[in-house]
Amino acid sequence: MARRHDLVGLTVLAILSVRASHPYELHRFIIDTHKDYVTGLPRSLYHAVERLARDELITPTKTDREGRRPERTVYEITDEGRRELSTRLRRLLEEPEPDRRTLVAAISLIGVLPTEAAIKSLRLRVAALTGAIGGLDAQMATMAENGLPRLLMLELECERALFAAEQDWVREVLGRMESGELDWPATVKQSLMERALEE
Repeated sequence: MARRHDLVGLTVLAILSVRASHPYELHRFIIDTHKDYVTGLPRSLYHAVERLARDELITPTKTDREGRRPERTVYEITDEGRRELSTRLRRLLEEPEPDRRTLVAAISLIGVLPTEAAIKSLRLRVAALTGAIGGLDAQMATMAENGLPRLLMLELECERALFAAEQDWVREVLGRMESGELDWPATVKQSLMERALEE
């Protein structure tokens, strides 16, 4: 069973959903596109590829060898891998968490979802953020009614401010998506991914 979020594995699935690649290409793409939420490279990447292959979310398609370089196994995503990618990515987009790396990762990979699915997930996130902000407001009001000093509420104020800022940003992104200003047709997505992998 995969770890709760497995951001490295999620990133591998996202890249392979666009183009079959070997681990060295995956590593290079992650570095070149500054996916800084992916840590522990290259070991974490190779472990993720092994896990995904074992879980049959990706499958080897061929082995390449160039000159004296070692053989490189090319992997592609399976149908089950595509379903898993969509499920994991939508969950990350929909559910706010204290660890904001998950949002950064999800936003970084959002282009692998159909635009309408991404919009729906971000709307659910806005609703969840509204609930979280309301909960914090209620908690602080209760604390104030009980005579607790403001100093003891600073961490809640900080958390509320971060959620509010995130909500404002997500709403702004949603507005751009809904107006058509921000879109990712499959041909553009594939073209950009292939260009990045070839550089």
